[in-house]
Amino acid sequence: MPLIDIRPIKTELRQKYRSLRQSMPKEIKDEKDTAIAGQVRRLWQYENNSILLVYVSTDIEVDTYRIIRQALEDGKKVAVPRCVPDTRNMEFYYIDSTDELEPGMFGVLEPIPNPERLYQEKDGGLCLVPAFSYDWQGYRLGYGKGYYDRFLSRFEGNIVGICYSDCVQRSLPHGRYDRPVELLVTEKYLRRTVRHH
Repeated sequence: MPLIDIRPIKTELRQKYRSLRQSMPKEIKDEKDTAIAGQVRRLWQYENNSILLVYVSTDIEVDTYRIIRQALEDGKKVAVPRCVPDTRNMEFYYIDSTDELEPGMFGVLEPIPNPERLYQEKDGGLCLVPAFSYDWQGYRLGYGKGYYDRFLSRFEGNIVGICYSDCVQRSLPHGRYDRPVELLVTEKYLRRTVRHH
């Protein structure tokens, strides 16, 4: 079998799902974001974990601000990612409010690095993972930088993907080391995926 370069396919898919999200009317997006936040709160993975690792959303992503606020209200410890300059790694830091964020790499809001508030991987928790798209097996089409792939390869807790149902497809090209999420949450349904170790 000849090796196929999947990068151009992934680039095309990212453009497709970016356009789809950019063209979503605000009120429809708001309805979907509310539904996804509600689904997350009802998960046993949410109930059973005292720590929530969650990205800080941009305009075209599933809104996590409401999830962060809800988790803090529910008494959970919330940690959000910061890209480590000059590397392809990210670290998570605990926050008490979204007011504690500052513009970081790629224009995304990030926590101010404070060694005392650094999340330690041994602490586990529930990680909500962003993506342009997911497939039925739980593989994701990320943003192409590999930050989450590196982090998830070492993460011991629960991994849940959140995504709009319009951005889920039957299968996506993925590499040997890509780690799928164990559950996919959309505004319409939950999809349990195969747990790979």
